[in-house]
Amino acid sequence: MNISITITQEEHYKYSQEICDTIELSALLRGTGIAKRTPEYIQKKMETKDAVLALVDGKFAGFCYIESWQHGKFVAHSGLIVHPDFRNLGLAKKIKSFVFDYSLKKYPDAKVFGITTGLAVMKINSDLGYKPVPFSELTTDPTFWAGCKTCTNFEILQSKDNKMCLCTGMLYDPKEKPKDPPKHPFNVRVLNRLKSIKEALFLKK
Repeated sequence: MNISITITQEEHYKYSQEICDTIELSALLRGTGIAKRTPEYIQKKMETKDAVLALVDGKFAGFCYIESWQHGKFVAHSGLIVHPDFRNLGLAKKIKSFVFDYSLKKYPDAKVFGITTGLAVMKINSDLGYKPVPFSELTTDPTFWAGCKTCTNFEILQSKDNKMCLCTGMLYDPKEKPKDPPKHPFNVRVLNRLKSIKEALFLKK
């Protein structure tokens, strides 16, 4: 099996629709909220070289892209996905590590952040040196939060004035500490408990 992870090129534009379909299908199967993206938006990220693609023997295997906010003060990695045919190979972690290192080179002064409901993504982020933070430490750019409109949990986010949701905010500040080893080890029991509390508070009828 020949796995390659690369910064996107023009030859990769053809995967845009498949990437969107895979992201949407994954969200439906997991029953989690996720911000939808169009093939046109994905291709734009490819054109500006703000995206990375994983291929296995020439077939689409995974994807992730970079977004920058507040004139490069913050960057986020979005749309991290692995095709169902290539899961359980550790590919998500490889893609995330690749895009993480790439974004630090492309945006050296930026704080790297993300919001997610997925414990697997939280674990990967923690291993890279992210720490859980309140939303107040993330970007205040309204365009970022507007990107959550297509998420099933957007009403919750709105009701909390963009200060809290089912997602957990995570932040890596390159000026604060070296990447290895992380000072905020992942504790799945704590984060599972946090997730359960949020669901009980926000999803109760």
